[in-house]
Amino acid sequence: MRFTVAALYHFTRIKDPVTKRYPLLSLCRSQGVRGTVLLATEGINGTIAGTPEGVASVIDHVKAWPEVESLEVKYSLSDENSFKRLKVKIKNEIVTMRKPEINTRLDAGKYVEPAEWNDLIAREDVMLVDTRNNFEFNIGRFSNAIEPGTDSFHEFPEWADKLATQPDKPSAVAMYCTGGIRCEKATAYMKQVGFDEVYHLKGGILKYLEDVPENESLWEGECFVFDGRVSLKHGLKEGNYELCYGCQFPISPSDRSSPLFEQGVSCPRCHDSLPDADRARYRERQRQIVMALSRDEQHIGDDANSAIHARKTKH
Repeated sequence: MRFTVAALYHFTRIKDPVTKRYPLLSLCRSQGVRGTVLLATEGINGTIAGTPEGVASVIDHVKAWPEVESLEVKYSLSDENSFKRLKVKIKNEIVTMRKPEINTRLDAGKYVEPAEWNDLIAREDVMLVDTRNNFEFNIGRFSNAIEPGTDSFHEFPEWADKLATQPDKPSAVAMYCTGGIRCEKATAYMKQVGFDEVYHLKGGILKYLEDVPENESLWEGECFVFDGRVSLKHGLKEGNYELCYGCQFPISPSDRSSPLFEQGVSCPRCHDSLPDADRARYRERQRQIVMALSRDEQHIGDDANSAIHARKTKH
């Protein structure tokens, strides 16, 4: 069976997100849907996975909320359930910028459909900005994109403030992120600090990789996703990255061929810094995962990424 993965978000005004949490949590549980959903007064954001019918019931439930005029949803498929557990959380923001004065629902920039994106970013007067974190940028990006160099999205406003004070600041800015939520919020901040012509990619990289033919694409590399698949390629096919269990950073095929890589334990990035006690514990955990899979069982401490790798190597 193949699982449906749905990345969803919507900026809106939810007066009392607490009252929405339990019915949503109960529905997800009853449908066997896993993932993470964040609720805040500024809207909803999440990625869930389950059977097509289960995911559809959750999406229909959210769309029925009177506050949700529309819902941005990107669908993809996975051979494994991409999440180990279910979380429905109440947060201050559905994507953390720490700028409470920003009203993304009213002040966001202009949507650009994937089919029109290439023409926009080819303009000489447009600065192309990647609003994701630097490790995501290193895995894949649009050619000629600017990397703000952030480790977390809440660092973005500081970068934008500096850009706004430059005498040669761009007259137009185009922004993108994985599914559209971070770049949408970033456009509202860019407008606040003085940029008038601000665009963002509707549906984010995921929608672009789904809609734009590979031979016409300006995307380079793979797109990091926050689930067990780790990265996706054109056509939303599963990519070649995994997560290192030691440091939780994505690792490429070349990383895995390094003598410093040990499956389920460490990678070249964390090999020299991982405490010996952690290294021993991770090795034992990985040994038990492999043993369980050899018997077609699931280890209780199994995570999706280690299980997927072990099954691939087994077969």
